[in-house]
Amino acid sequence: MRAVLVVNPQATSTTASGRDVLAAALASVLKLDVVETEHAGHAAESARDAVRDGADLVIAHGGDGTVNEVVNGMFEVAEPGDPSMPTLGVVPGGSANVFARALGLPKDPVDATHHLMRALADRSTRRVGLGKADERWFTFNAGIGWDAEVVAEMERQRSRGREATPALYARIALSCYFRMARGEPKLTLQIGDDEPSDLLHSVFVSNTDPWTYLGSTPVRMSPETSFDNGLGVFALTKTSVYPVLRHVAEMLRGRGKPHGRNSIQAADVPHLRVACTEPLRLQVDGDCLGERSVVEFSSVPNALRVAV
Repeated sequence: MRAVLVVNPQATSTTASGRDVLAAALASVLKLDVVETEHAGHAAESARDAVRDGADLVIAHGGDGTVNEVVNGMFEVAEPGDPSMPTLGVVPGGSANVFARALGLPKDPVDATHHLMRALADRSTRRVGLGKADERWFTFNAGIGWDAEVVAEMERQRSRGREATPALYARIALSCYFRMARGEPKLTLQIGDDEPSDLLHSVFVSNTDPWTYLGSTPVRMSPETSFDNGLGVFALTKTSVYPVLRHVAEMLRGRGKPHGRNSIQAADVPHLRVACTEPLRLQVDGDCLGERSVVEFSSVPNALRVAV
């Protein structure tokens, strides 16, 4: 089996020695090429080339951003259901690793590598649905508003050398919340063919559950959503402190579903449209894509085959 291992050396828990150990283990059972990314977009380029070269397997070793780039690179040259599309393998190397954890893969890179090798020996794969924000694929979540502002500020802090810890994330989320709460709502949401909503403050889109993790704690924004059905949607109509704190507490409580009159919620959504009264930031899979005025979100069932 021909495979390409795409490694992000800047990922939080990725090291040169660890990469060499993992690569050696994988090379014992695969015809393996290793690509170490050098710039933004390199993972996507490597995955695109792997598909064109007829690879059977593309392995992403890094955080969720690396996985997202690899997935988008694969779909640059192949469509869902295309027999030329390789299987995706994931060896977590970031801090959150939401996609891998949602699939039930081990968080430790060594354990995840052994798990992948067993899956390859057993030919154990599953089809997963993905989301699209316009033409950008995402594996676990996307959003406009509060979460996108948090992602943008986290990226700024990391560029200054700060470590992406749960405590830093929580502080940034709180700061962005108060900034959002002082502003006017700027978003409308249209789910399918329904009428557009009144103005909203933030729209969160899920492709699976959990929506993300805060350290070891899952954040369950749409528990009914999975890789086997459509998108989950959660939108804030108001930003009063008590209702928002109640929503956050319910999301962190376990399987509790957020509820209340200050939000809009839906599950198994095939398509939704978000429009902004002024351009706002969009994030997908924890990466900020800049500002958008309109975003079309869609669910693509059975889009990708993953080794599990």
